Amino acid sequence: MTVRQILPWAQERLKISCERPQFEAELLLAYHMKKDRTYLMLHDNDEVKNIETFKDLISRRAVHEPYEYIVGEVSFYDTYLYTAPNVLIARPETEILVEQAARIIEREKMTKVIEVGVGSGAIAVMLARKFPDLQIVATDISEDALALARRNIARHGVEDQITLKKTSVIDGVQLDAEMVVSNPPYIAADFLLEENVFSYEPHTALFGGDRGDELLKQIVLDVKEKEIKWLACEMGYDQKESIASFVKEIGVQSVEFYKDFSGLDRGFIIEFI
Repeated sequence: MTVRQILPWAQERLKISCERPQFEAELLLAYHMKKDRTYLMLHDNDEVKNIETFKDLISRRAVHEPYEYIVGEVSFYDTYLYTAPNVLIARPETEILVEQAARIIEREKMTKVIEVGVGSGAIAVMLARKFPDLQIVATDISEDALALARRNIARHGVEDQITLKKTSVIDGVQLDAEMVVSNPPYIAADFLLEENVFSYEPHTALFGGDRGDELLKQIVLDVKEKEIKWLACEMGYDQKESIASFVKEIGVQSVEFYKDFSGLDRGFIIEFI
């Protein structure tokens, strides 16, 4: 079968699972053929080899398996990161957290940072690339996440800057850090997620407790107790009031909230004075 013949079949299969079935069909075919989408448009009479392998890719996406798990990587910031099942897929919203943290690191001339919940390594890797003199200890409780983070750290050549530690939050971390940065689980237990997220991505990296903000508050308390000056944290779009009230209760004087690309509240920066 040719490119022109197979794409309509793939598009039809993806109608239920994808908002843009034609686009994703083209992406998966380009991945299968080791070409880019532009090539497909200019060579639509080319024969598609190993048709059954391509059909398997489409079948996986048709049952809502995330595209990023299928192809094994995700676009993040200005580069690509490896992805793997059982590890949260890096989102565009988290690029804003990187920018927010980077702004303060640069201004305060920081040299030591802790990341809580390293996941795929997206935040730590991007900060290390931005600041070659920065030292980062990144924690996670998931062996799968730590293994994937190691791959991404090696892929981007920042092994000398990032130390991984299996622990909860910042327990046992020996680093005189100036900031903690985190994109922790913050979704409420009863929140209805899309099928491709709920059925495939790790629940431990998504759900933050019954209300969703429990781990966020624990991180705030731990950072305050350790007398680390700065905390940059992602949060849920509906958690600004809860976090603002909580930090006021514990005597935090300086908290700044920021929004995501859709104009929704998405994170906060605390300066512990």
